[in-house]
Amino acid sequence: MLKYLLTLSLLTILCPFTKAQETSLTEYPQNYFSRPLDLPPVLSGNFGEIRTNHFHSGLDLKTNQREGYPVYASADGYISRIRVQIGGGGNALYISHPNGFTTVYMHLRNFNERINMTLKTYQYRMQLFDVDFPLLSVEIPVKKGEVIGWSGNTGSSGGPHLHFEIRDTKTEEPINPQLFGIRIPDQVKPSITGLYLYHLNGEPFSEHTPKQAYNVTGSAGKYHLNPETILTIRGESGLGITCSDKNSVSENSNGPYSIELRIEGQTIYSSIWERFAFNDSRSMNSHIDYPAMLTTGRRIQKSFIEPGNTLKINKNVLNNGLLNFSDQNIRNAQYIIKDIAGNQSELNFKIKYIPGSSKPSRKITGTKFKFDHANEFDTAGLKLIIPAKTLFSDLNFVYKSAARPIGGSSPIHHIHNRLIPLDGPVTLSIKVDENLPVELQSKTLIVNLIKKPQGGIFENGYVTAEIRNFDGYYVTIDTLAPRIIPVNLSNGVSMVNISKILFRISDNLSGIKSFNAMINGNWVLMEYEPKTGSLWHRFDESTNKGKNDFELTVSDMKDNLSTYKATFYR
Repeated sequence: MLKYLLTLSLLTILCPFTKAQETSLTEYPQNYFSRPLDLPPVLSGNFGEIRTNHFHSGLDLKTNQREGYPVYASADGYISRIRVQIGGGGNALYISHPNGFTTVYMHLRNFNERINMTLKTYQYRMQLFDVDFPLLSVEIPVKKGEVIGWSGNTGSSGGPHLHFEIRDTKTEEPINPQLFGIRIPDQVKPSITGLYLYHLNGEPFSEHTPKQAYNVTGSAGKYHLNPETILTIRGESGLGITCSDKNSVSENSNGPYSIELRIEGQTIYSSIWERFAFNDSRSMNSHIDYPAMLTTGRRIQKSFIEPGNTLKINKNVLNNGLLNFSDQNIRNAQYIIKDIAGNQSELNFKIKYIPGSSKPSRKITGTKFKFDHANEFDTAGLKLIIPAKTLFSDLNFVYKSAARPIGGSSPIHHIHNRLIPLDGPVTLSIKVDENLPVELQSKTLIVNLIKKPQGGIFENGYVTAEIRNFDGYYVTIDTLAPRIIPVNLSNGVSMVNISKILFRISDNLSGIKSFNAMINGNWVLMEYEPKTGSLWHRFDESTNKGKNDFELTVSDMKDNLSTYKATFYR
């Protein structure tokens, strides 16, 4: 029998507040924070659910597919940070509270007058639209229930909603807001849809790890395999599960609050979405079966831990969650899936060790990279530097090159493949064609196989960039300037009774780097929405009556410039 070194005690600490805290390791204040919207609490996304390269760090609160609902301060405090981001959280506010927590409000359409004045003053001082700056506690104090802004759809939001977070002010770790009593009505048990067995046999997990899928059936919290079968292992193995959760007021499928795997009643692995660190965000790709997500879209959550996975959600883990029995006893296994309201679902199954030759993983010949060492790869036309602990497991690294593509200035370099995730950037240097004209060297950049730009700086015959994914890469050239299309401005036009100047801007390859506008030689604020390519300036009292000279300059990441000039009248 396995010698279980850890018990369930850490998972069953009882807190005197709510069911949501029964599996929490910390007591959080209840009824201190109020909901930031005066709307029924309907979620489009919950805390900890799996997103691209990260866990979701808050609650996405629906706003009836509309913008403009008042957003309220959840508790007394002060505006400690204002951020306007191109993409990401868009217009965002941070309120620090005296109890050691910070609330965050993202994708806002706009801020209240006092906050907006502070923001605009800073933007004009920095001559930037996208800014991120802290404030002192005496600058903008707020009271619980005060309107701080209005809901919107700014940044990378896929539709109107409010993204709301509660963070530890000191560590900036996001914490599940429902642990503070901000509850979503929920009497729905989680759903379990699949079970997976991975035959590791002492090899690192990779895209080549053999696995078996088992159909799961059931309802009302009770699930079993269909057909009923005994899982068999012949060596070191791991398990994974697909599951989701809904609540009583939304049809959206979200992630669970906790996953626990028991063998013979003892916990060998659990994960709890209480809090996590942003620095560990990309470890989410190690928590899941990353190759399966990319190739099939299935989000299989593994119940074994790769050595480079540093996620704090992992609790009560024995032997990294790996199974390695030495006798032929049939063991009872159980998954317990909970949501934060305490609704629970179980999957019961059996597992057995069968002696015999282990089913081997597919052997890959390549360069052996150790996950906890810095790794360098240098071959004709390519240099690669992978810092220590950028890989989640040891890797048999495979490289090959292919012919130069149309429009390329180097061959295609296949850096392993995209099915192995990275925990941070690696440095890639690609040698360019020797006959590349000098005047084009500064216009070179690295792109992947779908021509997504990675940036790059030319030096000593190589273009160097940081990449965050293995893939195929090559060097190309960007000499085309961004495109500027005026929507309501032309030379000599009257702008009387028109509130703003509007443009559409776009770039063919490297991406928009900056935009600057002048009216009568003075810098003016241009606001930008990248989802639509909209760029606009709102007129204010500083715009002259009568004739005005306008000039807009837009540059891309390779410093190709476009300029638009016009005279208008107010």
